[in-house]
Amino acid sequence: MPRLVLIRHGQSAWNLENRFTGWWDVDLTEQGTAEAKAAGELLAARGFDFDLCFTSVQTRAIKTLHIALEAMGRLWLPEEKHWRLNERHYGGLTGLDKAETAAKHGTEQVHIWRRSFDIPPPAMEPGSEYDLANDRRYAGVEVPTTESLKHTIERVLPYWNDRIAPALRAGERVLISAHGNSLRALVKHLSAIPDDEITGLEIPTGQPIVYELDEGLNAVERYYLKDR
Repeated sequence: MPRLVLIRHGQSAWNLENRFTGWWDVDLTEQGTAEAKAAGELLAARGFDFDLCFTSVQTRAIKTLHIALEAMGRLWLPEEKHWRLNERHYGGLTGLDKAETAAKHGTEQVHIWRRSFDIPPPAMEPGSEYDLANDRRYAGVEVPTTESLKHTIERVLPYWNDRIAPALRAGERVLISAHGNSLRALVKHLSAIPDDEITGLEIPTGQPIVYELDEGLNAVERYYLKDR
């Protein structure tokens, strides 16, 4: 039976500062580093091992993967990085304090931008200090200017179908270190969660989620490892 583990990166600097982060590259906090290490220790203690790892091209997810693997004694495991596993792009909200944004635009409007399934935030202006169009990581990629959760799902699933699902079908044990919304996209797909329910799903930082899958990669069981 295929087994998949998902980990949202540990607390980041902008998680701590309550700022919209999205595609902007920020580092882990001291707490985030501790969360990643604890995740790896828990996986090792419960007898988990992996054959292949996937992560985004964002520092907080990459470091979480490496810290967890180091705690497991598995830094040598092969890994693939891809921008399709990046966090949702928050457009013009990137870098803004969430409380200040709510005060400016209204709590209800900000809630819609954050939690609606298919309504994206305002687009990022060209030339913004957070514009990543010329970042080497995205050479040849049309960097979005904003994304809804629906948009995020649409760019995550092709990578799932092309790379991750075939690895699982081949019998490889897979670990994915990514972000709240890119993982929400995978959870929605695997657990067949309706559009109007997925936005209410919260994924905590640094907590391994285990999927037991059948041969068709349908979810048989989903649980947080700490609860077992």
